[in-house]
Amino acid sequence: MSGISEMSVASAFSGMTRVDPVVFKAACPDCRADFELSANALRLVIGATHRTTFYSFTCPECGAAVRKPAGERIVELLTGGGVRALRLHATVHGA
Repeated sequence: MSGISEMSVASAFSGMTRVDPVVFKAACPDCRADFELSANALRLVIGATHRTTFYSFTCPECGAAVRKPAGERIVELLTGGGVRALRLHATVHGA
């Protein structure tokens, strides 16, 4: 034997604590409702410029499609909280 003892799954995870899912506070510009959204309820698009980088969601109160610009800090917070990002690639013209 190499001196490594076997460990059960239960003992391997015994020191871990439960982590609550990340929620993001949001507001609807149409109905003015304030609410919290999970990472799965948000969509993040990262484009070549600040004009093509945004996040979007559907208002759970009125059903409006909401799209807001996302600067570097917002992108960092959303991706760090588990929001998946769609990265758009720039097309080179006239090469």
